[in-house]
Amino acid sequence: MNKIHVKTGDSVVILSGKDKGKRGNVLAVSPKEGKLIVEGCNMATKSVKPRRQGEQGGIVKAEAAMYSSKVALYCPKCERGVRYGVKTDDDGKKIRVCKRCGAEIK
Repeated sequence: MNKIHVKTGDSVVILSGKDKGKRGNVLAVSPKEGKLIVEGCNMATKSVKPRRQGEQGGIVKAEAAMYSSKVALYCPKCERGVRYGVKTDDDGKKIRVCKRCGAEIK
């Protein structure tokens, strides 16, 4: 099993490619492929056929998958992409913490 450093719903920053510097939320994660889909980033055009009679077909823009190594978790305190560490709570619950400033990342 492969592990990806971000989860669905996380806020991330794109590190490389045509959308470098953009920020978005993770919509879907595929650990087997090592890829994820980020909201509003890596847009691709797709031809869609009409499925029902009277329905319109055409060209639609949709988010394409990208490798997880191209994104970094976003820290709201540092206001940039950062690496994270894991600390345990008093209750024994794991919390992701920014390696740079020590702030909790949600």
